[in-house]
Amino acid sequence: MTSVGCKQSKMTLLDMTIERVIEQVDTSFEDVVAVEDASDDEEAASGMGTPTEDPIFLITIEDNPTYSKQRSSSMPSTPLQRLLSLLLLLLPSSLREHLSSRYVGVDQFHPIFLVPGVSCSDLEARLTEAYRPSVPHCGAMKGKGWFGLWKNNSELLAHDYVQCFQEQMSLVYDPAVNDYRNLPGVETRVPNFGSTRAFSHKNPVKPEWCLGKLRVALEKLGYRDGDTMFGAPYDIRYAPPVPGQTSEVYSRYFKEFMALIEIASKKKQKKVVIFGHSFGGMVAFEFVRNTPLAWRQRYIKHLVLVAPTLSNGFMEPVKNFAAGTDILFVPTTTPLSTRSMWRSFESAIVNFPSPALFGHKPLVITKQRNYSAYDMEHFLTAVGFSEGIEPFRKRAIPKMMNFKAPMVPMTYINGVGNKTPLQLVFWENDFDASPEAVYGDGDGKINLNSVLAFDKEMCQQPGQKNQFKSIKIDKAQHSTIVTDDFALQRVIQEIIEVNKVSS
Repeated sequence: MTSVGCKQSKMTLLDMTIERVIEQVDTSFEDVVAVEDASDDEEAASGMGTPTEDPIFLITIEDNPTYSKQRSSSMPSTPLQRLLSLLLLLLPSSLREHLSSRYVGVDQFHPIFLVPGVSCSDLEARLTEAYRPSVPHCGAMKGKGWFGLWKNNSELLAHDYVQCFQEQMSLVYDPAVNDYRNLPGVETRVPNFGSTRAFSHKNPVKPEWCLGKLRVALEKLGYRDGDTMFGAPYDIRYAPPVPGQTSEVYSRYFKEFMALIEIASKKKQKKVVIFGHSFGGMVAFEFVRNTPLAWRQRYIKHLVLVAPTLSNGFMEPVKNFAAGTDILFVPTTTPLSTRSMWRSFESAIVNFPSPALFGHKPLVITKQRNYSAYDMEHFLTAVGFSEGIEPFRKRAIPKMMNFKAPMVPMTYINGVGNKTPLQLVFWENDFDASPEAVYGDGDGKINLNSVLAFDKEMCQQPGQKNQFKSIKIDKAQHSTIVTDDFALQRVIQEIIEVNKVSS
């Protein structure tokens, strides 16, 4: 694991020991993140669990004057005390909460806002008389009020609604206003904004996904939904705008997000922590950048981004756009059968590789020709979606060129050491088939060069470099970095540390 700021210094032996405690001791998260609560007796009986195998560590630590000063003023003053505070995590929850209260009590928590990944947020729809269904039964809900469109997938099957779901989820690009909108007659909304129960993975066998395991872990630490912990779900089909870009949907979302932050902050008399994972990391990042600087300095204590899909881009969206994706779990469907719906989303096209980072290197390889990051418009034509060229040019490319830092304390956590597609081979020009891949490093989805480029951008900006921390966790993967115990432990530790740092 690597933990760096914009400057680096050697790590002491004791600091390395502390890091190894965090990484190696596997508590199985039985007493911290079990979906169903266990009694304190059961937790005590479970013990420490089995240590993980000894991994290879790549370790440095930030030499950040601002961060180090804040950290030293709030954490135990000696190395031994710091080690003991970390060892508290190994105790049964009741004893741990009692002993750790001397460092961070429940009443000391800064409110935290969770922004989940792209498949997680619920979506409701309402059909008006303007809706013209492609087949009659898709209009069955017309005039009947709001219903769950992307919420309970079992109902899609029970009511033979999969075809209708795809139609009503699809977006249309409006060149007159350079923005996306629903089909005529389809109105949508994200329900229960503010609650962490407003999002979940739609596959019922994966309750720990969509920050489910993180939420339970935070509750075990004392966070409470609607009091010190909040959810900020969003419409998964749209991409957040960079500063200066318009978006009707995100204009409403940002205002609602700001209002809830102000309420939570004033109630607790504390700044808030914003946590985003995957696409939710990009949403959180762009939300902060779109707020007035004075406002964010007043209300935002820390921005924690875990495997965010940022503007440098990566190769996974290219693969998904060509051959389809199963990111949205809909039973009985295939990536190809939902591809046309997926391609209509702004979120499907926003993270294509940036020419500034990926250059002229061939990224998509076929027998007829190759495509670099400079050739993505030609690639859109090749896969049969030339209508995507204008929104790509006007909506996606401007995002690739905007590197303005958020100017708030930020922790950036990513997985490394995983095979991650760097080039895609559709040799016979068959974009309906799954491609062969040439692999590089990354978290399995996001390429390492994208992560390192973002590190560099943040460290080059004077107002950000002294309040930026980058953590790379070996073998942590994109989707499971917030579910695998060894990685989640590290994420939780960062949240605890953020609460300790005075601001």
